[in-house]
Amino acid sequence: MLTYPHELPSASTNDDGNDDLKKRRHFFSYLKLLKNRLRENCLREKAVFFNPKNMNITIINDCRDANAVGRQTTRATSLLGGSASFIGVSSDLQASGNLIDVLDALEENPGIVLVNVAPRNGKAKKWKNGTPFGYFQYKKILVLASVDGLTLSLVKKFKLTKFITILDIPKTLNQLIAGGALSKELRDSITRTQFRSYDFLPRVAAFLASGKKLQGTKLHIKDIHNAPPAIWWIDNFGNCKTTLLHEELKDQNRFSTKFSKLSYFARLKDVPDKTPAIISGSSGLGEKRFLEIIVQGGSAEKEFDISVGDIII
Repeated sequence: MLTYPHELPSASTNDDGNDDLKKRRHFFSYLKLLKNRLRENCLREKAVFFNPKNMNITIINDCRDANAVGRQTTRATSLLGGSASFIGVSSDLQASGNLIDVLDALEENPGIVLVNVAPRNGKAKKWKNGTPFGYFQYKKILVLASVDGLTLSLVKKFKLTKFITILDIPKTLNQLIAGGALSKELRDSITRTQFRSYDFLPRVAAFLASGKKLQGTKLHIKDIHNAPPAIWWIDNFGNCKTTLLHEELKDQNRFSTKFSKLSYFARLKDVPDKTPAIISGSSGLGEKRFLEIIVQGGSAEKEFDISVGDIII
């Protein structure tokens, strides 16, 4: 709701004949004040995450033991308000699929999604302290995520953003300090922390959620890795979620995988008992649903010895 000053600031009078000049000065001061109020209200309207009562926070993270989950959700809700859900993953590919599912679940509602899969070993040694983070907005949802590997590969596949703003942690912390959102004493410890999902990400999310901006480097989505044709999740029934969509099948009725040649069914209920098949599953975004390898009444995971990350063609 727009707020503005209702009364023009009064101008004092004197005998020097400067009444008109003073009134003009007060009038222009009033216009400046009104302009600032309008700008503040525009920022609040653009900050779709502004109301903590409507805040939906989801954390997707590979630090998923009970201690890590408790600390991350507590820190996020203490800074952002609202409620937090946690999805534990073991790989960047799992994170990628779960991110799509969370965006689908939020629909048109505002929310914040914090995603981090950032090992420090192997190829990750090339970074000073883990892969960089970036952020983008999809509809009314703010997404902050680690950008290396496959974490954002399905965001790329679904064409959900053109650019990701990459954050340099020390420079970002300086911006938070300048904006009054962080104490100078915390800067060095956060720069060095091994738990950036706890020390860094929630603070950045709270800063952005207040309608403020952070400077960073623009990364085009085309520079993100492509999602492989692979299994990104196996549910408790042994159904195996793939990164593929039905529209990608050359033969709309049968699909050759490295496990078996499978018939396609649009719905799980139409698959005959004990029959392996490929179906349009429940995961995905909007009308685009990921294909799943299933065995009606059984487990595709056990039937074909499938693991997360397996390339399927």
